[in-house]
Amino acid sequence: MKGFNLSRWALDHIPLTRYLIAALLIGGILSYQNLGQDEDPPFTFRAMVVQAYWPGATAVQMAEQVTDKLERKLQETPYIDKIRSYSKPGETLITLELRESTPPKETAASWYQVRKKIGDIAGTLPQGVVGPFFNDEFGDTYGSIFALSGDGFTYAEMKDYADFVRQQFLQVPLVAKVEQFGVQDEKIFIEFSHKKFAQLGVPFEQIVNQISTQNNIESSGVIVTSSDNMQVRVTGALKTVKDLEDLELRAGSTTFRLGDFATIRRAYQDPPSDKMRFNGKDVIGLGVSMEKGGNIIVMGKNLEAKVAEIKAKLPVGLELNRVSNQPKVVRESVGEFMHTLMEAVIIVLAVSFIALGFHTKPKLRIDVRPGLVVALTIPLVLAITFLFMRIFDIDLHKISLGALIIALGLLVDDAIIAVEMMVRKMEEGMSRFEAATFAYTSTAMPMLTGTLITAAGFLPIGLAKSAAGEYTFSMFSVNAIALLVSWVVAVVFTPYIGFLLLRVKPHADGEDHHEVFNTPGYEKFRSIVNWCVDWRKTTIAISLGVFALGIFGFRFIESQFFPDSSRLELMVEMWLPEGSSFQATEAQAKKFEAFIAKQPGVDNYTSYVGTGSPRFYLPLDQIFPQTNVTQVVVLPKDLATREVLKKKIETAFKTDFPEVRGRVKLLPNGPPVPYPVQFRVRGPEIAQVRQLADKVKDIMRANPNAVGVNDDWNESVKVLRLDLDQDKLRAMGVTSQTVMRAANTVLTGTPVGQFRENNKLIDIVVRQPLDERATISALSDTNVPTASGKAVTISQVARVQFVWEPGVVWRMGREWSITVQSDVVEGIQGPTVSDQIGEKLASLRASLPPGYRIELAGAAADSAAASDSISANVPLVIFLVFTLLMLQLHSFQRAVMVFLTGPLGVAGAAMALLILHRPFGFVANLGVIALFGMIIRNSVILVDQIEQDIKAGAEPWNAIVEAAVRRVRPIVLTAAAAALAMIPLSRSVFWGPMAVAIMGGLIVATALTLLFLPALYAAWFRVKKPAGLRA
Repeated sequence: MKGFNLSRWALDHIPLTRYLIAALLIGGILSYQNLGQDEDPPFTFRAMVVQAYWPGATAVQMAEQVTDKLERKLQETPYIDKIRSYSKPGETLITLELRESTPPKETAASWYQVRKKIGDIAGTLPQGVVGPFFNDEFGDTYGSIFALSGDGFTYAEMKDYADFVRQQFLQVPLVAKVEQFGVQDEKIFIEFSHKKFAQLGVPFEQIVNQISTQNNIESSGVIVTSSDNMQVRVTGALKTVKDLEDLELRAGSTTFRLGDFATIRRAYQDPPSDKMRFNGKDVIGLGVSMEKGGNIIVMGKNLEAKVAEIKAKLPVGLELNRVSNQPKVVRESVGEFMHTLMEAVIIVLAVSFIALGFHTKPKLRIDVRPGLVVALTIPLVLAITFLFMRIFDIDLHKISLGALIIALGLLVDDAIIAVEMMVRKMEEGMSRFEAATFAYTSTAMPMLTGTLITAAGFLPIGLAKSAAGEYTFSMFSVNAIALLVSWVVAVVFTPYIGFLLLRVKPHADGEDHHEVFNTPGYEKFRSIVNWCVDWRKTTIAISLGVFALGIFGFRFIESQFFPDSSRLELMVEMWLPEGSSFQATEAQAKKFEAFIAKQPGVDNYTSYVGTGSPRFYLPLDQIFPQTNVTQVVVLPKDLATREVLKKKIETAFKTDFPEVRGRVKLLPNGPPVPYPVQFRVRGPEIAQVRQLADKVKDIMRANPNAVGVNDDWNESVKVLRLDLDQDKLRAMGVTSQTVMRAANTVLTGTPVGQFRENNKLIDIVVRQPLDERATISALSDTNVPTASGKAVTISQVARVQFVWEPGVVWRMGREWSITVQSDVVEGIQGPTVSDQIGEKLASLRASLPPGYRIELAGAAADSAAASDSISANVPLVIFLVFTLLMLQLHSFQRAVMVFLTGPLGVAGAAMALLILHRPFGFVANLGVIALFGMIIRNSVILVDQIEQDIKAGAEPWNAIVEAAVRRVRPIVLTAAAAALAMIPLSRSVFWGPMAVAIMGGLIVATALTLLFLPALYAAWFRVKKPAGLRA
């Protein structure tokens, strides 16, 4: 390479070179210490939840009168992708998802548009609709969750201390947000006998108005003088329960005390909306969320110190326990990855020391100096990589740490090539200075081309417009940074380190240097290459056959989206039939707690009754509040216990919990997927969609690999319907609203005001005593006031009957949608079962009425979408790689020939995955794509050597064979370093399939490159065997 020589510049400015090495090492160490640390990489939640309530409406009425209007307007949202909703009696929840290609910076603007557009149509919603309400922060992760409990303490007392703890946590550095869970709202209940008040002739409305007006706050005016503005205050507001009891009410000419005719008590919302329980006790939870880009390990230490302070201030009996400890998980994870990184470093160094320092002449020995030069470049490359990671805000997490280990096997390639060239030239008689600068002249540009090609192999990940692509982005960025830095270190700092350390004596005249090519090993390899070139068509056919076999082999490898996490938590879901009461759900939760408390090896367990767990782990698939669900987070002591416990719970669900649909799952890696197998039935009519979904369920149940088949509409619910006699109502001067209000007061209660206490607002609720609202007869006997002042019972004006109606209805894209879903048996992947069921659904799909369809959903659909986002960028990568090949080889034919070696790794990857029984998931797919660049890099080295030899006057045949012989060592060495560095990573659940694929792909591709490429070159350019060629 002519022109400016970076190696010469580094040796001509040694003081500056030393300074740069020291500064970059120190900068790298400081950057590493200040890098953010977290369990998972940050990715944008492009989803928002919109909720609205319409008390008294059926699920279908909610869907048609409220949900549909909201969805129609939401379709105008920029970047909109999916709109999914479920409607239940009196409530609707809409999940709005933006396209995965939406730029993160545009997400907030889209949510603003949602609020604005929904605000524009709020007036068109039916009268009585409450809301809509918006939540675009449910992606917040509460990595540290605490449980505050206390024997003998009321919820109100615990809430006061929970507020104190929250305030203390907010003072901790790096804490961004503290949320409370399981808080029970206080209520003041006025319970009276409806019959007793009817006998007194006191209309219900009169009671409500008198209580409400007694406790209202209104302006009493301002006295304005020449010097002051004096506010007028009127006393009389209700401050205690005694004030309510002493409240005097009038009914005509009669005055009576409220406490004489009603029971007034201060209690909690009944029934509760949700509860949090820890180790069998009711608790208030506090979730702590970290600032973006913070170091969760540092925050964890700060929290531990603060918790110690808080515990010292809590009264005896109150306990603050840690439920979720993400800082500990991350600390252990980072420690494990650093251990894995050190193992990979040792493996790479061993390869370098043996391969570069192994001598057979004049006697068997190992010179450690060449290996030491390579060894010293590794911390320098890593330090500079950490420096750039700090500059580009790339934190340490499972993706970036895994990427560093992958890069480790690649970043030594350039240093190995540079050191090998220096050693060879010094043996040929060059001085250390000349050898160092010659390495740059002869290898810098091929190395740079190879480095850029290798980095380009990771480019589809960096350009992928998907959640999975965003999640794994640092795999591209870290590898690209490390590879480019390794080239700079190889051409600037490695020559200087080699200049200092290498001590190689020139060989005497006529003596071969240590890398002689006439040893038995090289002779054997030479004869193999000669045979391959001679039998070029056979060699090419065999190579293509191996490649085809690899493609065929992928049919027998199970597909996977992302593997399960290796975290300890077991996520236990318990679903009761739709419409079940909170009390029934809580009873089942307590029953399960009693079971799990008896199991050995359980550290703790946390129950979320009536809702799902808060997001303590970024990829968690959250369950929205529903009275018929409980989610229990069980924390075993170790992984072995986790597996045993999982089977025990699954068995218990089958035998001891017949009332629930139980489910046990592990935490996922990557974007969350609710069920591994899902098929979605969509269409315009509820009845037809329901019928088709039932057929899909039958087909899924027939598959032995599908477990727990269900659908998201659940069961129909039992409803007590009051058919009003409108003629009677009009004759009595009674409206339907009056009947509804009377029924609601009896059963649920009616808010009549608010009780103000410091910063609290406590609802005052009027309702009947439990014995008068717990039976159907109580409803029938409920008195309804008439225009005459007398009362009639509901049974006199209405016919009471039971009916069934949908308990929940789902829609997608403003169409009725039922998702049929299931888990899979252990050892089988979701996409595999989806493919099996998909084949059986073919006939049903063919007979679908117009407007109806059955769509693939779940892990298989998400995996396909993520893979498509990667594949979409492959053409750009092909263009860039081919352009780099043209710049290096200056020949279209040679560029095409080198390019054709790229896919050879597929065969090895398939073989390795099959032999080791690893699934081919999204991450493994990234590894196979990255193999493309790694393999082409080796091919460039070989073709470049052939061209150099031909230009030097060698016969083409001899040039091909001898180039393969001379380059076999560096090619095998660099491939071995990259492949062997994957061994520690292959143990990882997340990275294992990728590591296995890369190892298998590199081993097979390296062998094929050294044999297939010479044969292909000879066939392409019709190279003839010279006469008299030695065997």
